[in-house]
Amino acid sequence: MESIGTMIKEELERQERTVSWLARKLNCDRSNVYRLFQKHSIDTVLLQRISVILNRDFFSELSRSLPLDGGRDDV
Repeated sequence: MESIGTMIKEELERQERTVSWLARKLNCDRSNVYRLFQKHSIDTVLLQRISVILNRDFFSELSRSLPLDGGRDDV
């Protein structure tokens, strides 16, 4: 599975939005958004904000990648 930062970057590009646009929506500097693209994990509150801003449920996509057996060997 690709990193959350990559997923956010790809969605931003798919929507033809700019880094500046997302930075304004998040009330942060563009450099913070570029750093976000490099992350493999982020705070859930921030991910919730980004999900709302981009109108995409990143949480459900991430949860689909979880192993169905919970990683247990006895199942």
